[in-house]
Amino acid sequence: MSTLTFPSSPVHIQGKRSPVSVLGLCRNSSVVDSITTPPSKPLDEFSKLVSGFHKVKGVHGSHRGSGSHGFVIRCDSSIERDDSFYMNRCVELARKALGFTSPNPMVGCVIVKDGEVVGEGFHPKAGQPHAEVFALRAAGSLANQATAYVSLEPCNHYGRTPPCTEALIQANIKRVVVGMVDPNPIVASKGVEKLRKSGIDVTVGVQEELCQKLNEAYIHRMRTGKPFVTLRYSLSFNGVLLNEIGEGTADVGGYFSQLLQQHDGVIISGLDLTNNALLLSREIGANQPVQIIIAKSLERPLNLSIFRNATTKALVFAEKNAFSGEEIQMALKNQSIEIVTHDQINMDVVLEQCSKLGLCSVLVDMRGNDIAQSEIIKQAMKDAMINKVVMEILPVWCNASPGSVDIARDLKLKDLQTRLSKNSVIVEGYVS
Repeated sequence: MSTLTFPSSPVHIQGKRSPVSVLGLCRNSSVVDSITTPPSKPLDEFSKLVSGFHKVKGVHGSHRGSGSHGFVIRCDSSIERDDSFYMNRCVELARKALGFTSPNPMVGCVIVKDGEVVGEGFHPKAGQPHAEVFALRAAGSLANQATAYVSLEPCNHYGRTPPCTEALIQANIKRVVVGMVDPNPIVASKGVEKLRKSGIDVTVGVQEELCQKLNEAYIHRMRTGKPFVTLRYSLSFNGVLLNEIGEGTADVGGYFSQLLQQHDGVIISGLDLTNNALLLSREIGANQPVQIIIAKSLERPLNLSIFRNATTKALVFAEKNAFSGEEIQMALKNQSIEIVTHDQINMDVVLEQCSKLGLCSVLVDMRGNDIAQSEIIKQAMKDAMINKVVMEILPVWCNASPGSVDIARDLKLKDLQTRLSKNSVIVEGYVS
């Protein structure tokens, strides 16, 4: 038997089948009583196995092992784990599907019995089972009389999947802790009511703000019928609006690559498209955002041939003379391109069409060389259509005059946060 010091609550795991539960529960704890490893697995190899658990992707539930073929992690029972602790874990699990669930929300679920996590799961993508189903499958018979923590109210209707309320009831769950009520009208408190009527004790509103932030785009669209809009732009250190982003920020792990993964669509200018500049995420397996091109009357035709071998769709908003006849014919033959013509292109027209396509979130990538795009952004600011702002400050000093593009001087932001991405400073805030 080998003994290690490792922070966690009591968790039973078999082999390599539970990469999610071990380290996810260990980060806020103190001391492990003992870890028993199979005689056939050397201690150093076992340590490598445990240290890599949190890096494994695509695991939607954890499993409880038994007998001498697994190993047991036992922890200091004096560490209190309240509802907030397990709800934080739900949110952590849910974020594993960032960029893959739209138009569905991201949801995580944890099943706890006698102070032990016996099952975990998250909703991986639209059309697949919900978080509660994966967690219940992982828990198996241990779900009986257990507590289920879920970041969003369990559904109570038949869609592409059966209702999760039925799954929780059939598993004989004793208590359900919900992070927030689902704003979807077909759910909205109906799941909570169904669980309570079945005799299950239900607590609502644990870590509610955290759960709301997780699905801010989904919530906004459910409440307003319009996509959540994020404005992004880059500044030099002395406040000059730039046409480029910071070095490495579009690579895997960079803030710009992650923004593109997180949004259903990205609005770019027709000028950028003439330079063959599709905005695509570099994150592994990312669903690429729809390229939304604002193509007012241009001095030269739009280069739609860039979409012939593209892995994303294009939504083009055009005014008169934006295309040549040859390009329009080519676009009509390409199913990945949709052209919307209108007498006057503005943000109202763009967001209305995005809503029809089911987009929950749109990223506006503002550059300093497109007057037409800046006019649309000004109008969107004036009409309170921008919900969030992301500013990148590059470590460069420009000779041009600061504030070359004037947008919404009276705009006020709240909940500001800063972070680093490569060598750039990223500032995020919400429009108040």
